[in-house]
Amino acid sequence: MSIKSVAAKLFAGKIYHQTKTWANKPVETQLAVFKNLIKDAKRTEFGIDHHFDKIKTYEDFRKNVPVRDYEDLKTYIDKVRTGEKDILWKGKPLYFAKTSGTTSGAKYIPLTKESMPTHVNAARNAILHYINETGNADFVDGKMIFLQGSPILTEKYGIKFGRLSGIVAHFVPKYLQKNRMPSWETNCIEDWDTKVNAIVDETIKEDMSVISGIPAWVQMYFERLQEKSGGKKISEIFRNFNLFIYGGVNYEPYRAKFEQMIGKKVDSIELFPASEGFFAYQDSQKEKGMLLLLNSGIFYEFIKADEFFTENPKRHTIGEVETGVNYALIISTNAGLWGYNIGDTVQFTSLFPHRVIVSGRIKHFISAFGEHVIANEVEKAMKEATEATKTVINEFTVAPQINPSGGLPYHEWFVEFENEPENMQVFEEAIDNSMRKQNIYYDDLITGNVLRKVVVTKVSKNGFQEYMKSQGKLGGQNKIPRLSNNRDIADNLK
Repeated sequence: MSIKSVAAKLFAGKIYHQTKTWANKPVETQLAVFKNLIKDAKRTEFGIDHHFDKIKTYEDFRKNVPVRDYEDLKTYIDKVRTGEKDILWKGKPLYFAKTSGTTSGAKYIPLTKESMPTHVNAARNAILHYINETGNADFVDGKMIFLQGSPILTEKYGIKFGRLSGIVAHFVPKYLQKNRMPSWETNCIEDWDTKVNAIVDETIKEDMSVISGIPAWVQMYFERLQEKSGGKKISEIFRNFNLFIYGGVNYEPYRAKFEQMIGKKVDSIELFPASEGFFAYQDSQKEKGMLLLLNSGIFYEFIKADEFFTENPKRHTIGEVETGVNYALIISTNAGLWGYNIGDTVQFTSLFPHRVIVSGRIKHFISAFGEHVIANEVEKAMKEATEATKTVINEFTVAPQINPSGGLPYHEWFVEFENEPENMQVFEEAIDNSMRKQNIYYDDLITGNVLRKVVVTKVSKNGFQEYMKSQGKLGGQNKIPRLSNNRDIADNLK
């Protein structure tokens, strides 16, 4: 056992005990975060506009600070982007993480001196919890790859701009620099196709022990490795690869394909990072869900998803949440986001400690007929259907077909198969049965002959990659939405 792996185990034990201390006191921990946020932002323009000097309790905060999305905060953010100080948070941010997804184009999310370390520490602590629980630290001596965006940054008004993953690349600890891949030069390649090929060339003869990234793009990397190696399994190319770290999407729809490509099962760690904050990570290989980070400069509120679009929905704090309920996640942070709807929905799998799964997006659902189907439901249905029919898929998305040429409307599942089911009707029925068990509204629509059962449409090999490429979203942190309430993606795939 190396000195580095021994040190990692000792450090892992220390972090585990620190985590246990705050996780066992969730309400007190969040109250302390709340008070510090209000105190530190009291003299900002936002704090003055919203009477932070008079906020003594959470009730005061709720009355003074409404729930907002990016568009509602944009006036303040635009001032920060032009170099003004003390607008949303004291001083100026260190960075703006550029991301997509609003009606006005790109979003620019501030990262401050106070918020930036939480992104770095959370990723580190996820690995340390894995080491503490499993005792496995040998991988720290091997090479590690993080498939991410370009670390090239621009600067304006003393603030640097870039993709979150590219910004984080500047904070890789020194003790990991020699192990980290790909090279800085390769990481700076903007074109994803070119970049993946360069990464393959650099890594194919290395001792890769940890591989990290969004599953869809790691899958693309694996496919290129196999092409280059003459069809070898990933475990034959990287004999010490035993840990996969991922975030952004649910791994389950990809798991069967990954295990087929790798040639064995490997441990995995799920992360829940976003430009707005690093919210949770998988702290146990034995328990379901990810530990919600309650002491990382983020104050959380939760709105039940089925009440979100009603007038004045109730906002819940950490002490009021229940397991199994679908909540929209609302945050206030030490980067200057206040009552901010990040767009993700979560469900608690346990309380004490508070663990969550990401159940979908508050705007990514299908409710063309009042069924309000969410991502977690379609992913579970796909998992059950592939297991029942011994099918392996590469990718899928779902959209409503409201006006079919004949017959009742339906949900159309666009699926890129690695190997097709022997009987497509059995596959479709397995999906439909799972959806009906999970979603009572969907079941009522089928029973009442408002909808017909699901229809699966096959997508050609690499069809999803070609679609993402056509949208300028190939690679990096981009991902296919599991659900759409319209036909925009569906029509492009067809």
